[in-house]
Amino acid sequence: MKYPAWFERDAAAYAAQALLGPFPLTSPSAEFYPCLDDRVGHAARVDPHYFFQDIWAARRVWDHWAAWEYEDVPKQHVDVGSSVAGFVAHLLAMRVPVTYVDIRPLGLHVDGLTCLRTDATTLEGIADASVHSLSCLHALEHFGLGRYGDTVDAEAPWRAMDAFARVLATGGRLYFSVPVGRQRVVFNAHRVFAPGTVRRGFEQRGLKMVDFSIVRQEHGALEEDVGFLELLDEDYACGLFEFVKEAP
Repeated sequence: MKYPAWFERDAAAYAAQALLGPFPLTSPSAEFYPCLDDRVGHAARVDPHYFFQDIWAARRVWDHWAAWEYEDVPKQHVDVGSSVAGFVAHLLAMRVPVTYVDIRPLGLHVDGLTCLRTDATTLEGIADASVHSLSCLHALEHFGLGRYGDTVDAEAPWRAMDAFARVLATGGRLYFSVPVGRQRVVFNAHRVFAPGTVRRGFEQRGLKMVDFSIVRQEHGALEEDVGFLELLDEDYACGLFEFVKEAP
């Protein structure tokens, strides 16, 4: 196999330096694994949508967790389909127990994590008005498109909104994100929502929006507490919504 000149140069330099050490490079074919793309770009390759949304939501969950005053509803955080390695891990590191909901098995076992395999459009197994803290980050845009083995259902996002509103306790918070911009479906990958569609959907189900923030597509920066009009030129930003369930 022909390697780039810089790789062969670096390998020869290392072999000469490490000849008598514990990690020698003793032959041209020994354990070569050229990492050709890691010499350029940023120090960490992250998706700005997920990086910023996971921090945004985890901080807000923690603040709400510490301030919860409704003794008749025990503290529990339920997450529906968010990033396990990112957002859910953030909460577990802060010792916030999480019930993680997905239609697929998770297969992970760690203190504080409970896995519930159920359909997000029904949340079967979770009682009415029992959840004081709920999240669904960069997930609902996929519901009902069959991408993850779920049933094709054009109404799935609205059914999930019904389920979220059903299980959320009065005073409970929903931390929610989806791609926002020019409203459309990109089958079977995802949907992109107009922000007003999300707000109306949840407000019709008794949830009030208390915050809207975004992670822009172009420069990947988190902008908190912004208005919908600031998204007129966005095609695929990440919209971060916080809702509270008001008393009926």
